[in-house]
Amino acid sequence: MFRPKAQSLSLFDRRIVRAALGDSLRKLAPRHVAMNPVMFVVEVGSVLTTLVLIRDLLQARPATTPLWFTASVTIWLWFTVVFANFAEAVAEGRGKAQADTLRKMRKETTARRLVNGNKEEVVASSALRKGDRVVVEAGQMIPGDGEIIAGIASVDESAITGESAPVIRESGGDRSAVTGGTKVLSDRIVVRIGTDPGESFLDRMIRLVEGAARQKTPNEIALHILLVGLTVIFLFACVTLVPLAKYSGIALSATAVVALLVCLIPTTIGGLLSAIGIAGMDRLLRKNVIATSGRAVEASGDVDVLLLDKTGTITHGNRMATELLPLDGVRLEHLADAAALASLADETPEGRSIVTFVTDKLHVPLPRSTDGLFVPFTAQTRMSGIDLPGRSIRKGAVDAIVSHALQGNADAQLTAITDRIADAGGTPLAVSEGNRVLGVVHLKDIVKAGIRDRFDRFRAMGIRTVMITGDNPRTAAAIAREAGVDDFLAEATPETKMRLIKDEQAKGKLVAMTGDGTNDAPALAQADVGVAMNSGTQAAKEAGNMVDLDSNPTKLLEIVEVGKQLLMTRGTLTTFSIANDVAKYFAILPAMFMGVFPEIAPLNVMHLASPESAILSAVIFNAVIIVLLIPLALRGVKYRPLGAAAILRRSLLIYGLGGVIAPFVGIKLVDLALQALHVV
Repeated sequence: MFRPKAQSLSLFDRRIVRAALGDSLRKLAPRHVAMNPVMFVVEVGSVLTTLVLIRDLLQARPATTPLWFTASVTIWLWFTVVFANFAEAVAEGRGKAQADTLRKMRKETTARRLVNGNKEEVVASSALRKGDRVVVEAGQMIPGDGEIIAGIASVDESAITGESAPVIRESGGDRSAVTGGTKVLSDRIVVRIGTDPGESFLDRMIRLVEGAARQKTPNEIALHILLVGLTVIFLFACVTLVPLAKYSGIALSATAVVALLVCLIPTTIGGLLSAIGIAGMDRLLRKNVIATSGRAVEASGDVDVLLLDKTGTITHGNRMATELLPLDGVRLEHLADAAALASLADETPEGRSIVTFVTDKLHVPLPRSTDGLFVPFTAQTRMSGIDLPGRSIRKGAVDAIVSHALQGNADAQLTAITDRIADAGGTPLAVSEGNRVLGVVHLKDIVKAGIRDRFDRFRAMGIRTVMITGDNPRTAAAIAREAGVDDFLAEATPETKMRLIKDEQAKGKLVAMTGDGTNDAPALAQADVGVAMNSGTQAAKEAGNMVDLDSNPTKLLEIVEVGKQLLMTRGTLTTFSIANDVAKYFAILPAMFMGVFPEIAPLNVMHLASPESAILSAVIFNAVIIVLLIPLALRGVKYRPLGAAAILRRSLLIYGLGGVIAPFVGIKLVDLALQALHVV
């Protein structure tokens, strides 16, 4: 079964590395390398030096450039291309390993398709088409993605989500979507198939994790253009260097010029760029989130505004009793006893919380048995309760209880208590006995622990959080203050959500939001990052550009962090690569020209053995550094919730300065190793 959370491949799994080594050689095909302009230049240079080496081996007279030098440079230039291919192959291999696991899940099953009304026929699941209706009963596999149109059932979704606890799926609500390959544990449902063969959720997951559906994102394309520009600039610089060197009495061989070019162009980030993008989608998948494109992952890192549902994201979703407020002349114990009795038959989370609060917090004992008649809650009366011999107890909305007990004449103290609870973001429930109101139960949305800290982290990154709720503005404002969100949208409707997203986008902001219902589909489609819940409707999943397999609305916060980590990794490695090129420039050129121009000898701070040693050492370092940075490209730079200015300073300090220092240290160590081996 596919369990992304539980599956944990080591960074260099033996099977993945073995396959990646073969792929590295296959990826040397010019048609593949041409998609990476920087590495294509390196491969063309490798072919050129190979031809020079063959020419020098075949000619009778001694070569102008030592054969050992040409051979060594040629070998390490090829290694540079192979190492870059290896980084991409390892990243792809991790996705292919997950795809293989998914394929084991995809097996042919039979389906009971409804035709001609309610007549059933047994067909293969691969024969099902969009719009077909199928019957699934307890113990059977759901044959394809779709939506329940009749019935309710307990469904085992562990094959998709990795969670062992079954979930309830039913028709007519926002929990109607089901996924092919999951198993019905109870009851009978009728499912309307929502996809044609080859377009199921499982098929899309396989294509995505394999990388077959991955396209370059706008930022990635822009970076490619920058790298191509730098490559062209250094190409002209190296070509121009040949006549200048000849004029100065220095004969630069084709091997030396190619080696110099390869060392100066941004080969490090050029070789790792594809691996960074693939690894970003892989990290998101390990959080049980499927993105329909790399563009969506990248956009999540650039998000400016987060739209978050209050229920289930900021609060736990169930209002809980937190306080009992008796009116004057009423003992707390009397109010507690009446509230508990009125809630004994109330199976709602609110009703159960009142009983728990009375018994556990106030330590008021409940009667072991009651001979009364329970009065259920109805939408018309908006109250429930119990009729006992000599007692009639009711609990419900304040105005309903006032109308029932006081004939509409509310007590001033009751009004004051009700207003205070509403101002605090709570919900008041009045309790009455006969024609007397005893007091008020304070029901409160419990804000999730740690949510304020998470919002503080996003605020530090310049991300604005907006809470969306159907509550009235007073309640919404109180919860927003407690949770620490920047703004809120009260009494939200699909139209107001859409208007809010468009207004933010008109200001040049990128917006992310979550949703699970059909009424959320327009807003999910409009948002730059729309995260649909796997338990939601088919319309919501089709409208969003991400699907959360866990159906956890708070996952949006983690998605943004993954996107930020992707952008930070790409930015820091780009900084490191360009800083590398600057350092290699000062490492190689002084060693090459100080024989003719002694004045530049002080620039040869590393005191390299010879011009050949300087060039070869730089080429070797240039190849090896790609391999050394593969773990960082795959794992990603450690995410820290900092602002853009702080991230830039940190990147320049660590990776910029490190990128300048590393080549000086690395090239010198390689030079010493070459001298010790008597290569130079």
